[in-house]
Amino acid sequence: MNKQQMSKFIGNISMTIVDAMSKIDENAQGILFIEDNAGKLSGCITDGDIRRWILGAGDIHACVCEAMTHSPKYLYSEELSKAAYVMKREVITALPILNNRRHIVDIVLLKEDAGYQNQKQKKNLSKVPVVIMAGGKGTRLYPYTKILPKPLIPIGETPIVERIINCFTEYDVSKYYMTVNYKKSMIKSYFADLNHTYEIKYIEETKPLGTCGSIKLIEDKFDTPLFVTNCDTLITADYGDIYEYHMQSGNSVTVVSALKNIGLPYGVIHSGDNGEILHMEEKPKLSYFINTGMYVINPDTIDRIPPDKVFHMTHLVEMIMEAGEKVGMYPVSEDSFLDMGEFSEMKRMEEKLNIVSD
Repeated sequence: MNKQQMSKFIGNISMTIVDAMSKIDENAQGILFIEDNAGKLSGCITDGDIRRWILGAGDIHACVCEAMTHSPKYLYSEELSKAAYVMKREVITALPILNNRRHIVDIVLLKEDAGYQNQKQKKNLSKVPVVIMAGGKGTRLYPYTKILPKPLIPIGETPIVERIINCFTEYDVSKYYMTVNYKKSMIKSYFADLNHTYEIKYIEETKPLGTCGSIKLIEDKFDTPLFVTNCDTLITADYGDIYEYHMQSGNSVTVVSALKNIGLPYGVIHSGDNGEILHMEEKPKLSYFINTGMYVINPDTIDRIPPDKVFHMTHLVEMIMEAGEKVGMYPVSEDSFLDMGEFSEMKRMEEKLNIVSD
């Protein structure tokens, strides 16, 4: 691996956790190796470490040293031939190679080593129902949606809603409920012509019912928590881990949330009494966790949804919180949330999915 490639996998001990998240997004391997100020390997941090830190109410602007592992796995240059064995034994996908001064001189990735195939199995979610909210008009994507319903707008050659279903089928999900309204016949015709093995039940609105109201129209009764997701976003995360977290957390609703970094293009002034300038901050970056539009909900929460009324998921969440029940979030990185709701984001989605436009 050359120096430019390695730079995506290496961070400094002084960086913040939110900066580490951004670097991990860059390398797409879920890990970052941390050097001290002398350039020596000091630790490593994974996306799982960061998630546990956030779920424990840790500050994302804290130093990376507070959440990282201080005893990372590594090999010295003369031990490079052992990399495959060590990665297999330790079940890791990236391994730093050090010189005798403990400086990183190479990083071996799982995909570079044909002798080791990742044995991690995805959790089976075959009994978990998925509700896809696909009834909206997609006004932000006009004039595309004047011709096609939003769920059928293609990302590459595949409609967004089919891509969403494909993500779930990797976890053996076989039963989907799709709420439809605008241009619903086109959606139903498209899937009728596909040679697929999963089942789709269409829930047909006669009028708009919001991002949650149409769930009340589902006649089937559920005995297990279910996924509810918008039809215009892709979440590139471990759905099995999301579901397991919900089951273990005691949440009535789990909201999948993504980090969103917003950079101000101006210098910011921090002032005190009588307009005294305390300090100035050049082009600060603000970080927030946003709602991605994917949820895991307990089946009894559906009983709270009023019939025949516009009702949004945010209304349901607020209702449950007011009742004193637990609502939690499952955080994912900024790059794990792909939103097709606006034209500018469609290109980013294609780039992330390695789709080449002509």
